[in-house]
Amino acid sequence: MKALLDSFKPGLKGGEISPLQFFGKHGISVAFILCVVIFSLSTQKFLSTDNFLTVVMQASIIGTIALGVTFVVIGGNLDLSVGSLLSFATVLVVDLHDKVGPGAAILLMFVFTLLIGSVNGYLIGYLRLNSLIVTLGMLSAIQGITLVYSGGKNVDISDQENTWFAFFGREELFGIPIPALIFIVLGIVLQIVLLKSGFGRKIFAIGGNATASLFSGLRRNRLVFSTYLLSAFTTGCAALILGSRVMGSQNNVGEGYELLVLAGVILGGTSLLGGSGSIARTVIGVLILAMIQNGLLLLGFPYYTQWLVTWVVIIVAVWLDIAAKRGKLFSTY
Repeated sequence: MKALLDSFKPGLKGGEISPLQFFGKHGISVAFILCVVIFSLSTQKFLSTDNFLTVVMQASIIGTIALGVTFVVIGGNLDLSVGSLLSFATVLVVDLHDKVGPGAAILLMFVFTLLIGSVNGYLIGYLRLNSLIVTLGMLSAIQGITLVYSGGKNVDISDQENTWFAFFGREELFGIPIPALIFIVLGIVLQIVLLKSGFGRKIFAIGGNATASLFSGLRRNRLVFSTYLLSAFTTGCAALILGSRVMGSQNNVGEGYELLVLAGVILGGTSLLGGSGSIARTVIGVLILAMIQNGLLLLGFPYYTQWLVTWVVIIVAVWLDIAAKRGKLFSTY
C-alpha cells in the first residue's frame, strides 16, 4: 500500500509519508482524541465515570452488531439487514420468554437469527447475488415477518423482577455492565480470529482480490456464507442485550441501526471496497459515534441531530478511504 501511494507522490522520499497517508493510517486515533478533548472542554460531565459507562452502554448494542458486520465488509460485501434482524430477534426472544422460558427463548432466537443469516449467505455467497440488493430486500422482508409475528403490537415480559434474563442487560460484573463485557469479550475473540487464524486471512484475501483468491483455491462461497452467519450471530447477541435491558420490545426497535452500524465500521477504517479492516478499529469507530451522540445531548442539542452528524461522518470516512487508495483527495476525471 505504501509503495502504491508513493507512486502517486513522486516528490516524497522513501522514509516520508504524506498527510493523506498519515490520516489513512492514524486518522481514527486522531479523531478519537479530538472527540474526547472537544467534549471534555465543552462540558464537565463528559469525563465522569457515570457518563463513561453510559457511553459504553450506548455503544454496546451497535458495537456488538458491528463486530460481525466488519467481517462481511472486509470480505467485500454489505449487510443492511441487521437493523430489521435486530427488531425480529428482540421481539422473538422477549415474546417467547413467557411462553417457553428464558433459556429456550434464547436458544430459539439464535436458531432463527442464524437461519436468516444463512439465507443471506446462500444468496450472496453461492448464488453470487449483489449483497446490497439482497440485504436491502431482506431488510424489508424481515420487518414484514416481525410485524406478522407480533401482530403489529409491542411485546413485554410479564414478571420482570424475578427472571435471570435480566442478567444480560441490567447486571454488572466487577463493576462493569454485562453489555459492555459482552461487547469487549466478543471484540477480543473476533480480533484474534481475524488477525491470527487462517479463516481471518482468507476473509482478507477474498475481499482484497476475489479473482486471485479463486485461483488460489479458496472457497469464496463458503467464506462469504460464514461471514453472514457471523453477522447474524452478533446481531442475536445484541438482541439479547437489548431485550434484557428493556424487558420488552417495539416491533421496529432496530430501525435505523444498520446506518449506525455501517457508520461505525467505516469510521473504524474498514474499506467498503473490501480487503482491509480491523475489529479493534471498529470498536474505536463505534465509541466515537457514541461519544458524539452523548456529547451532543450533554450540550443540549436535539436527539435527531445525531442523524445529520452520522451522515457527515459516513461521507467523510468514505471519501478519505477512497482518497488514501488513489493517493489524492480529488479525482482528476
